[in-house]
Amino acid sequence: MEWFKMRDFFMTKVTINPGICGLTVTVSAEKEEGKKVRISLDTECEMVMNMGEDVSVLDMKAAFTGHLQNPVYRSAAMHLKHAACPVPAGILKAVEVEVGLCLPKEAIITFSGDE
Repeated sequence: MEWFKMRDFFMTKVTINPGICGLTVTVSAEKEEGKKVRISLDTECEMVMNMGEDVSVLDMKAAFTGHLQNPVYRSAAMHLKHAACPVPAGILKAVEVEVGLCLPKEAIITFSGDE
């Protein structure tokens, strides 16, 4: 329970390495009044930068809103050319942690093959 109290003093930062494009994204999430979270996206990816205005302030409910109605995924549908881009999920993970809905833990996609 102490961890959640400490969250009030820090902002959540998530670094997303989306893969072969090499365009890393740093998501900063900072809790605001009420149930709002201010989002900042630092990246050289023009498509993700274009999402910045759409997702600059999110309601914490976004973490529980389905893909079709989710403001992050709706923005991604308008701006991202790659449906498999992990950035939208990373933004929502940052929101979850920032408002105390989950603990910070890495989410990893691993490719396996015949080695």
